[in-house]
Amino acid sequence: MPSGILLLDKPRGLSSNAALQRVRALLEGVKAGHAGSLDPLATGMLAICLGEATKVAGELGVARKRYRFRMALGTRTASADAEGEVTGHSPVPHLDAAAIETALERLRGAGQQVPPMYSALKRQGQPLYRLARAGITVERAPRPIELLELRLLDFGGESLELEVLCSKGTYIRVLAEDLAAELGTLGHVTELRRLYVEPFDRESMHTLETLAAIRARGEWPRLIAADAALATLPAVHLAAAEARRLLSGQTVMVQPQLPATRVRLYDETGNFLGIGASEPSGAVRPRRLLARPS
Repeated sequence: MPSGILLLDKPRGLSSNAALQRVRALLEGVKAGHAGSLDPLATGMLAICLGEATKVAGELGVARKRYRFRMALGTRTASADAEGEVTGHSPVPHLDAAAIETALERLRGAGQQVPPMYSALKRQGQPLYRLARAGITVERAPRPIELLELRLLDFGGESLELEVLCSKGTYIRVLAEDLAAELGTLGHVTELRRLYVEPFDRESMHTLETLAAIRARGEWPRLIAADAALATLPAVHLAAAEARRLLSGQTVMVQPQLPATRVRLYDETGNFLGIGASEPSGAVRPRRLLARPS
């Protein structure tokens, strides 16, 4: 069965989990998990980890992401996007590029964001969106985010198109509402596309249709190696004896010594073994290892 990372161009109208199940069905039920969710409204890159690559899915969850989105001004919806019921109206002031740029500048950089009720975050085991659909609102603590880039692509009338590079945990629907408030009105997202998840900014994506065509030919799609998700971690290459000890769960000593950090582990032939944890003493212990082929 395949093992690696597949980059899916998720279509509009499917939840991330529904898209994942479509991929699993096409790939004969392979073990799989997605890294980072996309709303049903959204399209674009959904990183799907297959087989043993599911063990690095958490690393992609903390990566930066780039989105392009369009928002409507003058109306608020319950879900902050076009799928929600309209819950408010507000006049839209006259705007020009300078006024919009001033508002964008106030939002750039590090800040705090309160997660929306229509989200997959859980409270006592219940996703917030289920509570929201039942008319229940609960307190949500603000979370730190960072907008590394935020720029206007187009505007006209009561619509803006923007692009943003942001940290993990950023909700574009909340960003749209915050921007509308900076502009003195209300707003919601009408279109949303995730352009990429780092470090895959230069990688192409599969669609469900291209995957189906590949499988109809009896072939498997090209996958990205699992360790590509760990490019920012230091690499530790182990001699054969060290690799055997580590794979049996033992701590090994390496040179040069590394600070306390997570590391990528490889054997002497360059095979990726998994994720380890290093200590200033030079000790490296296994943290999450990939199963070895039998």
